[in-house]
Amino acid sequence: MPSSATLPLRGVNLGSQFVVEPWMASDEWNSMGCGGTASEFDCVSKLGQTQANKVWAMHWNTWTTQEDISKMRSYGLNAIRIPVGYWIREDLVYSDSEHFPQGGLHYLEQICGWASDAGLYIIIDLHGAPGAQVARNADTGQDASTPGFYVDYQYERAYKFLEWMANIIHTDKSYRNVGMLEILSQPVQGSNSETDSMRQTFYPTAWARIRAAEAALKISPNNLLHIQMMNAKWGSGDPHQHLTDDTFAAYDDHRYLKYSDDNGINDPGTGRTPAAYLKESCHDDRGGNWPTVVGEFSLSVADDLEWNSSEFAPPDSHVGWYAKWFAAQIQAYEKQDGWIFWSWKADYIAGRNDWRWSYQAAVTAGAIPQNLKDAVNSNPCAGI
Repeated sequence: MPSSATLPLRGVNLGSQFVVEPWMASDEWNSMGCGGTASEFDCVSKLGQTQANKVWAMHWNTWTTQEDISKMRSYGLNAIRIPVGYWIREDLVYSDSEHFPQGGLHYLEQICGWASDAGLYIIIDLHGAPGAQVARNADTGQDASTPGFYVDYQYERAYKFLEWMANIIHTDKSYRNVGMLEILSQPVQGSNSETDSMRQTFYPTAWARIRAAEAALKISPNNLLHIQMMNAKWGSGDPHQHLTDDTFAAYDDHRYLKYSDDNGINDPGTGRTPAAYLKESCHDDRGGNWPTVVGEFSLSVADDLEWNSSEFAPPDSHVGWYAKWFAAQIQAYEKQDGWIFWSWKADYIAGRNDWRWSYQAAVTAGAIPQNLKDAVNSNPCAGI
């Protein structure tokens, strides 16, 4: 990692700051006038550009504040990951057919400035790709019926975004603590023409375009950005397969046990208990592509268990167990280069105030200690 990084990384995502996901920000979404819409694209279409720009400006200005950044630092965190959509570079948007809020770049610069002043290491993540990298998922910024990203003209828009962002990072002092640029979050999975194209064409070309932008700026070798891709464990193949240069490569591992079938912990009739979840984390090995940061994880369990099993819910009745599970997870992930919790903030989930997705709320609840070292130095896996 660049010299500005303190390893292991211990951080939080700024989820729903620049790519709003209605499931985790439903109060905010409704207050913006977006109720009944599935994504940013749909809400901007509903509101019209002028009104959308107005309500998003209020959202960007209040969802993450300088006080939040200070609080993260006081809790012992040293990193943030900022998911963004390609539309933050507004000239890439097809104005006749694509609908996204305008004006977000100012707020990205503001947050990066605060975080740099606070000494936080920053990862900027291309979370919403042109055409959508997966179907029917608001975290791409649009509720696309099919993943339209995996074609040359959409790749070209992503390349332009990435080289533009690399240029900003290296020339604007507000971005001085950005050390990593993730070129695509959570692409389609499986062995298919889309993942083949991504590995064969998109990854190496994006790499070359970023490095060319840095060469044009005469960036010294030690100050090059880490270029991050999803690791092989994500299930889209080995991202390293077609790289001819891996200097300052980095990899992202998303580890949501709520969606995992590892060792049957979420299979009916097997596991599905607090003991099974804890055991899985205590023996978890996230090794493989190196260096890896576990860029997303949470304290949420399987959908049909999280509110329907008395062993997990209500979460306020099981704070001690969740605290132990949090400690087991981060200790496993610190065997790699660290972790970034999803997310710092979530306002109201599924009609319930659910701190299992919100780092700051979990601290208030006591499931995550204010002094992070208490979890780092605990022994949650004794005898397991």
